Amino acid sequence: MAGGAAPVPGALLCALLWVVAGDGPGGSPAPGTFGRVYRGAVNISAERVYAFAYSSEPGQADAVRVYVNSSSENLRYPVLFVVRQQKGVLSWQVPLIFRGLYQRTYSYQEVSRTLCPSEPTPETGRSDQIIFVDVASMAPFNIAYELLVTRLKNFQLETNKPFNFTASPSQPQYFLYKFPQDVDSVIIKVVSDAAYPCSVVSVQDIVCPVYDLDHNVEFNGVYQSMTKQAAITVQRKDFPGEQFFVVFVIKPEDYACGGSMPSSVPGKFNRTWNLQRTKNLQVTIVPSIKKSVYVQAMFFSFLSFLSFYLGSVVVAFVHYIRVRRKASAGRLSPEDGSGIMTSSYPITASTPEGSSYGAIDESSSSGGRQFSSPERRPPAGSDTDSSVEEESDFDTMPEIESDKNVIRTKVFLYLSDLSRKDRRIVSKKYKIYFWNIITIAVFYALPVIQLVITYQTVVNVTGNQDICYYNFLCAHPLGVLSAFNNILSNVGHMLLGFLFLLIVLRRDILHRRAMEMKDIYTLDYGIPKHFGLFYAMGIALMMEGVLSACYHVCPNYSNFQFDTSFMYMIAGLCMLKLYQTRHPDINASAYSAYASFAVVISLAVLGVVFGKNDMWFWVISSMIHVLASLALSTQIYYMGRFKMDGPDSDLGIFRRAAMVLYTDCIQQCSRPMYMDRMVLLIVGNLVNWSLAIFGLVYRPRDFASYILGIFICNLLLYLAFYIIMKLRSSEKLLPIPLFCIVATAVVWAAALYFFFQTLSSWEEAPAESREKNRPCILLGFFDDHDVWHFLSAAALFFSFLVLLTLDDDLDVVRRDKIPVF
Repeated sequence: MAGGAAPVPGALLCALLWVVAGDGPGGSPAPGTFGRVYRGAVNISAERVYAFAYSSEPGQADAVRVYVNSSSENLRYPVLFVVRQQKGVLSWQVPLIFRGLYQRTYSYQEVSRTLCPSEPTPETGRSDQIIFVDVASMAPFNIAYELLVTRLKNFQLETNKPFNFTASPSQPQYFLYKFPQDVDSVIIKVVSDAAYPCSVVSVQDIVCPVYDLDHNVEFNGVYQSMTKQAAITVQRKDFPGEQFFVVFVIKPEDYACGGSMPSSVPGKFNRTWNLQRTKNLQVTIVPSIKKSVYVQAMFFSFLSFLSFYLGSVVVAFVHYIRVRRKASAGRLSPEDGSGIMTSSYPITASTPEGSSYGAIDESSSSGGRQFSSPERRPPAGSDTDSSVEEESDFDTMPEIESDKNVIRTKVFLYLSDLSRKDRRIVSKKYKIYFWNIITIAVFYALPVIQLVITYQTVVNVTGNQDICYYNFLCAHPLGVLSAFNNILSNVGHMLLGFLFLLIVLRRDILHRRAMEMKDIYTLDYGIPKHFGLFYAMGIALMMEGVLSACYHVCPNYSNFQFDTSFMYMIAGLCMLKLYQTRHPDINASAYSAYASFAVVISLAVLGVVFGKNDMWFWVISSMIHVLASLALSTQIYYMGRFKMDGPDSDLGIFRRAAMVLYTDCIQQCSRPMYMDRMVLLIVGNLVNWSLAIFGLVYRPRDFASYILGIFICNLLLYLAFYIIMKLRSSEKLLPIPLFCIVATAVVWAAALYFFFQTLSSWEEAPAESREKNRPCILLGFFDDHDVWHFLSAAALFFSFLVLLTLDDDLDVVRRDKIPVF
């Protein structure tokens, strides 16, 4: 009522309508009664107008629903219904037409719509509302119709109270919800026993008109498709009026929810769609977590991993006390469990008979030491340029001083045979891994961050929650981020990666001090200390956390490679480090290693594009996999003595491999010269060929995870082989590496359990993915995948410590007594 005029009483309003209105042609309004069915007929010269009046109490939102029906299937002359309200007009036709793919159309003769409610303001108090329903048609003949107008009793949803209802494409539903005073955020949970028909759940502001049809439901608010389950988190701050509409729309086709695609041949209209596309739904609105839970979750995340820092400090302090006590007692051992040689009186440990690749007698050992005696190295203060030394990808040994082919063809190799180069040149070579991975991380991460910010912006602006595959039952927003908990749980990778860098730095500093204090060039003891790969592994672990967090800003099919790229590099760097431990002079260069990783990532990207149904892609990728396994096996078996380019190159690595295979295994069936290496490579090739055949036959849609599985299988196989050969060579496992091995196995087992608790899947349609959503399991804030993040970060950290400390027992053993495997 404008101008503050007093409201017109309902009885007086009805009396006025009876005076001025009649029930006949010409558009004269006839007073209507709620709950009564009106039947009639209209044509081009006869239309009907009905007027319905009702009163609204202060603070109460009354909604009116209009049901119409017409038996006519004539699309040329539909029945037109126009509803006029105080602040808007709503119109539709019967039959109501919906359009699908390939220009298919679906008609519905039964239509019901909820009118946009008009809530009285506190200033006006009780108010009277009038609704006019016009029924018309341009048909030259009569078309029968039915009309029913009712007032909704359960229009406003209540907190924690389930509400059941039915909807169809031509009969959408929406309800009102008001935030309670003490609630700042709620989760709208919708469930259904049937997956289809496909439906859409939308949250819209209190604005008329309400978009509640298939072709316009995406125009306003936040929405997501649904089969059996949907969940939307709504915050009070996003709605100034502290209330909103929850809209439910049934789609005419199911392809948007992962259902079958309709035929490309347009079909005829079907009058039974009204019965086929009905869906029973239940909606429950529950309060979300409070701000205090966010604070608790952040404290838990940081304190959990800062405890690793405390544990590392305690271990370092205990070790320091032990070293000081032994130094004061005059019993300081060369290594004492830290991997740092601290004495110029090393204990010579002999290799027991029958160890490693078979025991050799004293004369053989002498021959081996003849080749492995330390060559003349430059003075400690000189600086040697390593640019020339890095021309080869697999070898940089100076051929002027010794014949590497003679050394590497020995049946029984020792570490002294493969650690003949100047320590500083090799260290510079391995430091390139560290600097290169920093460069790669910067150039890779910046575009990724920019892209995921764009994804999140698109989600926030359009309201389309089908873009990102969250676990919507445990997606806690913060600021512009839709699922802050999935991002926070990656903090462990960054904190533990930085801690690992600190541990490596400590070892590096102590090692350098030992070098300065003693003439290390006369002490050929233990595994050569090169920390470049360890630094690269620490950076890779931190970047895995960064990129995993970026992926979880908006997880979907297009950006999953962000979450796996540095996992490839971590697995590859771990294998390189294992190989470098006993082959320091012939390990791959940083340039060739990162180039190989680039090829793998490129292949993963191609798998995202072509890996779904293209058989040719799987054939090519399987061939690349098998050939790469054979080439790498040949390089490992012959210690890098096969070269594929250069003026002195062999006729071809694959041709040579085939010739050796024919000569040794077919022509004369001789025993392999390097039996242990051969066993490892045979098992490794069988595993890789099996994985290639598996990919070719089953063609998994998640190609990135498939490649990651190949890397992990090879890493685990090599690590198991390394530990078995170490124990077979009568080498010891000190307490710290033994603890790390046990911790790694236990934590990885727990982590994988949570990893396989699938909470979403971008391999499916968004609506199908939401069927896998589950509530939070930790602190009411983290879900199963967040726990996977926590445990996998700890498992990777322990795995790195295994590689860092595994050979600490060898620091008291001469290198000409340490076998190579």
